Amino acid sequence: MTSETLDQAMVRSNGLDTLLRDLTDRAVREVPGAVACSITVRRADRLLTLAGSTGLPSGLDLRQYEYGSGPCVTAARTGVEQYAPDLAAEDRWPAYRDYALAAGVCSVLAVPLPVDGEPSAALNVYGDRAGSLAAGRPAARVFAARVADAVNTALRIERLGQSAADVRTALLSRSVIDQAIGILMARERIDAARALERLRRASQERNVKLRDLCDQLVARTADGSSRGRK
Repeated sequence: MTSETLDQAMVRSNGLDTLLRDLTDRAVREVPGAVACSITVRRADRLLTLAGSTGLPSGLDLRQYEYGSGPCVTAARTGVEQYAPDLAAEDRWPAYRDYALAAGVCSVLAVPLPVDGEPSAALNVYGDRAGSLAAGRPAARVFAARVADAVNTALRIERLGQSAADVRTALLSRSVIDQAIGILMARERIDAARALERLRRASQERNVKLRDLCDQLVARTADGSSRGRK
């Protein structure tokens, strides 16, 4: 099995993989204990890394695809979450374990992503200390649901044969909504599900599209931050 970039594997468009990489970078910021993150998807009987965060050790996912064994491979194949709190004590994937430890990864969490309702993708989160991801598992699951939404949107548009520009627009909308969710979470000290519900309710009450409402919130927040720095 080989790894391909998102533009090669899906729509061969400039910039789409950058949007998904932004999601993985955001996961590293939002999931306690995470130092790197990637998205694995099965396409045409191949496992592909659609995107990886800044700092993702080179070859970390590819080795799993080559071995046909590892936490993200198992999660994508079975739809069951895989968690290795301490790779040094792990015996499920010996070849991958040795490679990951040599790369400085000591803990791994792979959360399955439902793509078209079937197990074929995973969000992979990596820690550099044993047990470092224990507190971040709930946050990783919440974030995985957001990533699944973005991946499903991209694949759905691809199947419909729409243009690469449409794919980028759809994922940009998801990115803006995610940013608005993050702003409300920080401002109101609420979880992601409650923040999304508040945004949806405000959208309905004001008769404004959710994407437009979130865009306004993000713009106002950015403008306020800029003024505060002056």
